[in-house]
Amino acid sequence: MSVNAAGQHAGSSDGSGDPVVRYPNAFRADVVEEIHGYQVEDPYRWLEDRSDPATSQWIDTQAEIFGAQRENWETIDHWRSRIEALLGSGTVSPPVWRKDRRFFMRRNPGQEHAVLLCVEPDDTERVLIDPAALDPTGLTTLDAWQPDKQGRQLAYQLSVGGTEESAVYVLDVESGELIEGPIDRARYSPIAWLLDGASYYYVRRLPPEQVPQGEEQFHRRVWLHKVGDDPDNDVLIFGENRKATEYFGVGVSRDGRWLTISASEGTAPRNDLWVADLESSDPAQPDLLAVQVGVDAQTSVGFGRDGRAYVYTDLDAQRGRICVADPLDLRVEARQDLIRERTNSVLEGYAILDGDELERPIMLVSWTTHAVAEVTIHDLATGEQIGELELPGIGTIGGMSGHPDGGHEAWFIYTDHATIPRVMKFDALTGDLTVAAYPPGFVAVPRISATMKVCRSKDGTEVRLMLLEPIEFDGRPPPAPLPAVLYGYGGFGVSMAPSYSPSILSWVEAGGVYAIACLRGGNEEGEWWHRDGMLAKKQNVFDDFISCAEWLIDNRWTTPDQLVISGGSNGGLLVGAVMTQRPDLFAGVHCSAPLLDMLRYEYSGLGATWNVEYGSAAEPEQFEWLRSYSPYHKVREGIRYPATLFTVFDQDTRVDPMHARKMCAALQFATAAQAPILIRNEANVGHGARSVSRSVELSADVLAFMASVTGLNPGRSVANDGE
Repeated sequence: MSVNAAGQHAGSSDGSGDPVVRYPNAFRADVVEEIHGYQVEDPYRWLEDRSDPATSQWIDTQAEIFGAQRENWETIDHWRSRIEALLGSGTVSPPVWRKDRRFFMRRNPGQEHAVLLCVEPDDTERVLIDPAALDPTGLTTLDAWQPDKQGRQLAYQLSVGGTEESAVYVLDVESGELIEGPIDRARYSPIAWLLDGASYYYVRRLPPEQVPQGEEQFHRRVWLHKVGDDPDNDVLIFGENRKATEYFGVGVSRDGRWLTISASEGTAPRNDLWVADLESSDPAQPDLLAVQVGVDAQTSVGFGRDGRAYVYTDLDAQRGRICVADPLDLRVEARQDLIRERTNSVLEGYAILDGDELERPIMLVSWTTHAVAEVTIHDLATGEQIGELELPGIGTIGGMSGHPDGGHEAWFIYTDHATIPRVMKFDALTGDLTVAAYPPGFVAVPRISATMKVCRSKDGTEVRLMLLEPIEFDGRPPPAPLPAVLYGYGGFGVSMAPSYSPSILSWVEAGGVYAIACLRGGNEEGEWWHRDGMLAKKQNVFDDFISCAEWLIDNRWTTPDQLVISGGSNGGLLVGAVMTQRPDLFAGVHCSAPLLDMLRYEYSGLGATWNVEYGSAAEPEQFEWLRSYSPYHKVREGIRYPATLFTVFDQDTRVDPMHARKMCAALQFATAAQAPILIRNEANVGHGARSVSRSVELSADVLAFMASVTGLNPGRSVANDGE
């Protein structure tokens, strides 16, 4: 490998008064690989190695450049103050019931992390897990938790510093004493308790010494673990001779009888599924019967107190349906439709209310129509719709559940763009939907307008765009174009559902427009919408996003000089691809935790689990798909690229920060514009959960960057209304 010490372009003043941006002389190495007959250049391959002193020096220099630019962002204090205020309510979650005990999460104003609490039958409230008490540095996060079926023990999972490397612990609920843990290598593991609470099924990776180097994040297995026993004695249940990148799910029905195991290849939108009757087979050697294997569908099964199996599937129903069957005969031909597929709505979930006090058992079914939630009420026996809940607004619900031992109440979270998440309760005896729990603090939420617009993509497909603007415009274009942010994701079947966001509210309150695009690749219209934006059809996602930007400009909501695009993770890939395809269309880009080198993404982080979404460069045809849009490989010298801020996190074990480092270096070398190309690197955090103060600082920096690019003046504000 030969190396050139090619100098980077040095920025100069663009007339705005900003200081000169001088980039480091990053080596452009003569790294060229032949892949399927193509000569692929990779001049910044060396930036993949975080331990290389040259990489560390580059990162340190970039931090100085970012810091110098940040000093000129006069709005940071404003954004920090507003975001802190709008987060001041805290949070609260729906209850999880076990017998007469309930468990829930709550974050009080001023707390860095939410706390897990238990409420006794006499309403005595106790703290079970407080991450800040466990670790005053704020670096420890509570990733997941699951009480046993009697509510006597609690399994929970902790990780440190953003690594998401969860370890499992078990405590006694009554005394709060630790029973066991940590059990490592349990990242993303479900916990499926047996009825007696003496054992549970879980998912754990093989030890590093038992797998090929570089595959330590994979090779999962389903194990049966006896509480208090050495995990080395766990019984292997499932996973041998399966693909290394498969994910497994495991569950045990409320009555302890039925075991379910699912397997999916990475993040593929399909799964294999097995069921075992634990009454007729040993839990340590369950007789697993296939429900579906090798079927191109997502299917799950739950078991009711009425003796029926409830099968959710998108087989022959890409927007989803619910079938019923005998648990001993789950063949497709033995199922009967209970809740049929709808034409325009996606089935998201359900809850069964079947308490003896009810005249007839019912099922609540949650749907989304163009990402907006609704809830219908059905007769449990026949599936006939007998009602619909009147939700508080045009929003989102989540976490819907009833009492596992039967009852007449169900709980779920409700939120929308201007409503702080709160817990709702439906009472089937009275038919009332009420607020069961507000967050503990009061916040005055700005009044904004939210309207759904429709634009057409390059191929004529209708794409919906949620437009959030100051209340006085009420969906009508302003007298003059406004500073705007266009956000998107477009992948993995993730829907852009309405949700409360202090950052978005702060931006709109200050007089800006915030647009959220419902792109192909998501699940807003069902699984077909997802598949129309994955693999060979990934370019559809970028075309959709570009069309949304053009719509905003053509309809005078904004101008190219006032528009910033924003996305993270797969959304970082989105904005990276779009900025290389249409750099003229935007003034700025915020690109967070992105995938950008799509010819090497499989070699780091969890990338190998995503080739079912993107394709693999190892396959000639799929290499062509990836090569056609890979942002890092599409950077061209002499192009005027928009101002760009990469935000990355050192402990990100999902998406390697090397993507942003390489792209940042390439853009700094290539751009002919004076707009800054910056990278904000943050230590001791990762791709997911973080403390509140860390979230505030990140959001304030991002909004300050956007305001500096678009000229938004947060001195202008919209009247507030109390929440």
